[in-house]
Amino acid sequence: MKDIISIDLGSNSFRVLKYDGENHKILDEYHQVVGLADGLISTGLISKEAQERVVNALKIASYKLNFNLKDAVCVTTAAMRKAKNAKEVLEYFQKQTGVNFNIINSDEEARLTLLAVKYALKREKIDSKNFILLDIGGGSTELIINKDKEFFSRSFDFGIVTMTQKNSENNSLKNDLDIRKDEVKEFLKSIDFKLQDFSFVATAGTPTTLAAIKLGIDYFNYDRNLVNGTKIYYEDLEKSLSILKTKSIEETTRLVGKGRVEFMEVGTYIYKIFFEVLNKNESIVFDDGLREGVAIDFTLKCKN
Repeated sequence: MKDIISIDLGSNSFRVLKYDGENHKILDEYHQVVGLADGLISTGLISKEAQERVVNALKIASYKLNFNLKDAVCVTTAAMRKAKNAKEVLEYFQKQTGVNFNIINSDEEARLTLLAVKYALKREKIDSKNFILLDIGGGSTELIINKDKEFFSRSFDFGIVTMTQKNSENNSLKNDLDIRKDEVKEFLKSIDFKLQDFSFVATAGTPTTLAAIKLGIDYFNYDRNLVNGTKIYYEDLEKSLSILKTKSIEETTRLVGKGRVEFMEVGTYIYKIFFEVLNKNESIVFDDGLREGVAIDFTLKCKN
């Protein structure tokens, strides 16, 4: 089986993976902040500027990882699900680069992310039977409860980009967080079994960046192998918030990367509400997410 290229175009991040499906190994990767959802809350549209950033990122990734964009397995999520001009945008991407994106629904996003994290847990020799998975995205946030061979998921209509943009206009973050907290509680009421013995796992940019900050790693020295399996405790979130609020823009950019500075505080608050609602004090962080799930899923289908 030849190497697989999977691309995850999220609401803020563009992530590419070169994957050895035969041996289930990550060969190379590329990541860029593209801000796909910039302005989406106010206009309902993917802006022309964001489209150009994505086209540029696609071309750079193709060059750096040495692959043909037409051969990549590509998915896109919340921002494109919401955008009124999604069809035109995807046609533009195809015309400019030859890439074909598939807009996946929240259930498929949850399934693929869960698949990746299950493999990650097994790789790290951590029990993967019963756990809670949090995936904090730019435009939506997914909570997945894995119980043995079945799972229950809910996609919540808020993420680090959309919540930041919404509350920058009306300064009502605390009220918004309280409302979202109630939404999560309602979902958990529908789960008819106890979650106290389920481990709490988190993926995506906010948890991995907070794990890196805890480890003393800045954006330019980020290492997924060091981040994977790191435990974040509730008190770590308070420490991170203090750092984010007191450091200069230059220092924060070095820590979290360009294009993330304005979203990290809200992302940390979102992470906090899940700690509180789930009544957990620690969370295991993994870099593995949707792009890994897409590659693994493609591999399994080819083998069958």
